[in-house]
Amino acid sequence: MAQFYFVAKSIGGEEKKGVCEAEDESQLAHSLHQEGFILVKAVAAGTGKKKLAVSLPSLGVSLKDKIFFCKNLQVMVAAGLSLPRAIGILADQTENRILRSALNEVKESITRGESFSAGLAKFPKIFSDFLCSMVRVGEETGTLENVLGISVSQMEKEYGLRAKVKGAMVYPAVILVAMLGIGMLMLATVVPQLAATFKDLKVELPVTTQFVIAAGGFMQKFWWVALMVVFAISAVIARILKTKKGKKVADDAALRMPAISVIVRNINTAYTLRNLSALVGAGISLPRALEITAGTVDNSNYEIALLDIKERVKKGEKFSVAIKEYDKIYPQTAIQMIAVGEETGETSNILIKLAEFYETEVDEETKNFASIIEPMLMILIGIVVGFFAISMMQPMYSMLDSV
Repeated sequence: MAQFYFVAKSIGGEEKKGVCEAEDESQLAHSLHQEGFILVKAVAAGTGKKKLAVSLPSLGVSLKDKIFFCKNLQVMVAAGLSLPRAIGILADQTENRILRSALNEVKESITRGESFSAGLAKFPKIFSDFLCSMVRVGEETGTLENVLGISVSQMEKEYGLRAKVKGAMVYPAVILVAMLGIGMLMLATVVPQLAATFKDLKVELPVTTQFVIAAGGFMQKFWWVALMVVFAISAVIARILKTKKGKKVADDAALRMPAISVIVRNINTAYTLRNLSALVGAGISLPRALEITAGTVDNSNYEIALLDIKERVKKGEKFSVAIKEYDKIYPQTAIQMIAVGEETGETSNILIKLAEFYETEVDEETKNFASIIEPMLMILIGIVVGFFAISMMQPMYSMLDSV
């Protein structure tokens, strides 16, 4: 039997500290669970190893990895496993090297006496402010199992919405890439042959035909340069979009594009309402909930709006009045229902119902996106093919007219 210094909390938030003998952490957690307590941390007597905090990059930890971690942690906590042991098991199970290192550090910080939320907060680019805040509430109220369930539900909804939007974008992306590839192939193979024919016939060529032939000659000799230019332009655009100004320009454009703007508005509205519902329902103040939610939306216009609303709410203004100033990005229905929620005291419930409504709207819009974008793509392809055909056929017609 070994002695453990432990900290546990009850469902009602009562904290219990002390020293207890047990064969291992699992037995200690089980005995405390029978008494109505959840083991938060346990340190074996005589162990005093300390490790320095490790700073890890955030790249490579997907939302799916985080869902796996939170969902399984919820099950283990409900089964009575101590947090350090549960996190250690999940760290061993995950295939993501970065997440594994982060979880091992979180486990060590808990065994040193730090809270779970403080351990997660050391990795802000891996574990969101939303998750850290929810875990902190769970620790303070003894409802860690419940808040982990809510967090998993939030992340699964977010993952589903992102998957639907990405799926809707696959069709136009494939068409545009295929059109670009076929166009480059025709310039490199077909156009040079036609150019040789025109040269033999000594036909006077229009400007557009000369341009296509020049492009074809360049592609035939320097196709690798064209590919490098395409990749370089793509890299530059991607780099610009990562800057604050570049992202703002792209976000503004997304809110103006006919086929995309409705999806952008509804998906960011759904993010806002669902996260606010979870945070406010967990007992977090509205200004703090607005600040956390500002970090979860994809569009910078919504982030700016939420931070401004937060400041106005802190000064005593009603949420429904503050959000009304942003009726160009938030639907009128949502604004009016928020006002009803404030009047009836059912803000949290109304927010979650609104979130479900707009998630359904996003689902329908993404399903119809292909039928909306298809005519636009057909027009674009028609213009490109028409330009190429006219440019290459016009000299032939001119030659026939002169005969």
